[in-house]
Amino acid sequence: MLQYIARRVMLMIPTVFLISVVSFVLIQLPPGDYLTSIVATMQQSGDHLTQEALDRLKREYGLGQPIYVQYAKWMWGIFSRGSFGRSFFWNRPVTELIADRLAVTVILTLTTMIFTWVLALPIGIYSATHQYSKLDYLFTSISFIGLATPDFLLALILIWLAVVYLNQNMAGLFSPEYADAPWSLARLIDMFKHIAVPMIISGTSGTAGLVRVMRGSLLDELNKPYVITARAKGLSENRLLFKYPVRVAINPFVSTIGWSLATLFSGGTIVGVVLGLPTIGPLLLSALMAQDMYLAGSILFIISILTVIGTLISDMLLAWVDPRIRFEGGTR
Repeated sequence: MLQYIARRVMLMIPTVFLISVVSFVLIQLPPGDYLTSIVATMQQSGDHLTQEALDRLKREYGLGQPIYVQYAKWMWGIFSRGSFGRSFFWNRPVTELIADRLAVTVILTLTTMIFTWVLALPIGIYSATHQYSKLDYLFTSISFIGLATPDFLLALILIWLAVVYLNQNMAGLFSPEYADAPWSLARLIDMFKHIAVPMIISGTSGTAGLVRVMRGSLLDELNKPYVITARAKGLSENRLLFKYPVRVAINPFVSTIGWSLATLFSGGTIVGVVLGLPTIGPLLLSALMAQDMYLAGSILFIISILTVIGTLISDMLLAWVDPRIRFEGGTR
């Protein structure tokens, strides 16, 4: 297993490098750059930049250099100083912008994951063990509706219902007095008072999907010979269920744990925009729209690293949970 981990770590280095190159290039593929968007905005308001001022800004931002030079300087700053560059749009270091939203993003995504698992596991197990019962049909119908309804649409519907019928604004994650306040116990408590709505909205489709996965996986296991044999030997139904088939059927859940690292960092982008959440997802979207290459590239770079690391963690967890999986000679 150690050989397998070492081999995967060695492969991670060129993988992350290639992803960073592709991400940086893709960000700059649209015509123009950050200054182009500034000029367009100024022209709409009736202002104009002289060519001399434009050239000065290009030198200041380093936008007049070839793309490979910009990429090399960006990567050198990351590895030599731990600096991801400076955001053009916000005129602040990228690390500061990410740090400001990281705590909220991690807390919101982590609570959503817990909410999803706590609901999906027992419902999936019940649906599989009570196949074609009334509750199974109910859970199945709700799951299909949850999968078919986009998160942002559900957010818009709930916001409209709250405003029209409850006269309350469900957008945001903090009360107005805590929106820009520094972190404190009172601000944390206020956030948890508002976290239920975005947690439910973000977790609806994930819960519905995992319910279907758990139900299908467990149904496959319940019909296998080893379950029939254990039942014939007199093993109690609950002990049989949780000792054997549930342990095997839970593999798809375990395989998503590592991948959730990237989600913990980025959060839901569209839901964050609709609800006005101060998470990293909307920050990435605004950076892409403004062609803020260092901010957008840094977020995509970190997400890529977390995705690669998460995949390795998922494989290791699967080997620990399922004894049928073994690592031999550096391969699975």
